[in-house]
Amino acid sequence: MPYTYTQTYTESDIETVFRRFKADLLMIAQSSRALSESKALDYAHDLELFAKAGILEFVDLTLFSGTSEVEAARYTVDASGVLSTSRPGVMWQRVAEPKFRVVIRRTAEYSDDLKRQLKVSWIPTNEDVSHGSLVEVGSREYSSNGWALCRQDYRAR
Repeated sequence: MPYTYTQTYTESDIETVFRRFKADLLMIAQSSRALSESKALDYAHDLELFAKAGILEFVDLTLFSGTSEVEAARYTVDASGVLSTSRPGVMWQRVAEPKFRVVIRRTAEYSDDLKRQLKVSWIPTNEDVSHGSLVEVGSREYSSNGWALCRQDYRAR
């Protein structure tokens, strides 16, 4: 039996969703002071390029105080077409010795052409992003015509 796949979203839908993601990232940067606004914009730029290339699986953001995880958010790509949407919004606390980490998972390698457009030097990592020391505290979904980022929020116990 033959199957077909119909894509119901466009590049502008990804841009719409990433405006909400960028708003979250800027709120995190401003509230936690663990990340400059310009660096947050650089991350948002690159992540949107990965999404438009169809290779982004998830983005994991983590705030540390020293070596301890304090807050985290995972944004997972969903193109299932059965999605709702939320308003952006997230405030993270200020901590001593702040460190901010961004980990992504891609579904494929990216081209040299895409690499030339990136603003961040992305390097392979084996970082643990399971957030075992945190508890899940909520979720939101940002979607447009069948393409979404589904956010899971985590906080220290």
